[in-house]
Amino acid sequence: MEMLHLRYFVAVAEELNFSQAARKLHMAASPLSQRIKDLEHELDHKLFDRSTHHVTLTAAGSALLPIARDVLEQVNAIPWRLREAVKPQRSTVFVGIPAGVHPALRERVKRLEERCHERFELKRWPGTTPDLVAAVHEGKLALSLVRMPVADPALEIIPVQVERLGAVVPAGRFAGRETVDIAELRDLSYIPSASESIPAYSDEMDHTLSKAGIKKRLKVGGTEYSGISELVANGSSFSITMLDPASPMHLFLVDGATILPFADFRPQPETALVWRRDRAEEGDLAELVGAVREIFAEPLST
Repeated sequence: MEMLHLRYFVAVAEELNFSQAARKLHMAASPLSQRIKDLEHELDHKLFDRSTHHVTLTAAGSALLPIARDVLEQVNAIPWRLREAVKPQRSTVFVGIPAGVHPALRERVKRLEERCHERFELKRWPGTTPDLVAAVHEGKLALSLVRMPVADPALEIIPVQVERLGAVVPAGRFAGRETVDIAELRDLSYIPSASESIPAYSDEMDHTLSKAGIKKRLKVGGTEYSGISELVANGSSFSITMLDPASPMHLFLVDGATILPFADFRPQPETALVWRRDRAEEGDLAELVGAVREIFAEPLST
C-alpha cells in the first residue's frame, strides 16, 4: 500500500463518483478505478459498492475513511512539524525602559517586539539610567533605552532620539509668552527633576544654569513629577522638562504651570539603545540586534 492509494480512496469517498474524483486528481477514471481495486485486493475488503449510476461506501469503506484521512493529515503535517522541531527555541529577554519615554520611541520598541516575536519574547523593565546600564552590563537585560551620556566600553551604543527641553514656569508670571530667556529665571529657584535618572546630564544642566546666574536651588527628594509642577505653580520656582506636547511628561503638568521653549538656550538630551558587544557579535543577541539596527536606523528628533 502506498500513500497514493489512500489519496485516491479519500478522493473517491468524498466525491462518490469516479469521474469527478479523477478530475480532482488530474488523472483518468480508468487508472483510478484500477488503483482502488488494487487497494481493495490488498486490504481484502470491498470498499465501494458500484452500480451504473451510483457509488456508495461499504461498511469497510466507511471504517477506512477516517483512518485514511488521519494518516494523510499526519503526512501532510510533516514539513511544518519538522520546521517547528528544528527552529531555535523562543527566548524571553528584557528591555530596559527609563521614565518618560516618548510615545514615538515606544512605538519603535513595539515594532521590535513584533519583528522578533517568533524568536524572542521581549518584556520591558523600568529603571533609572545608571541601574539599567548596570543591568545590561551584568547580562540581566538584553538591551536598554538610556539617557546619555553613558560611558562603558563593554557596551555598544546607538542614538535613537534627541528631545528638546523647555522651562516649566509659573503660568501667571509668563502669561501670553511664547518663549522665555534664561536670564528671566534668575530670581526663581531651580528644581532639578529626577536627577538620579540622568545624573551626568543633570550635572551639566546645573553647571549651565549656574553660569547663567541662576544660583538658587530647591531640592525636593522623593517628589513625583506632578509634585514638582505643583511647586512651580506656586510662583517662586521653575524646572526643565521635555518640550514636545506628545511627551508623557506633559501629563504631570498642573494648572498654574506652563512649559515654554528657551529663546536663547537649546538643551537637547539624547536617548540611546545599549547592549553588550560580545552578545551581539555572533552571540545570543545577534538576531535581535540586527532587527534593532533596522528599526532604529534613523534617530527621532522631537
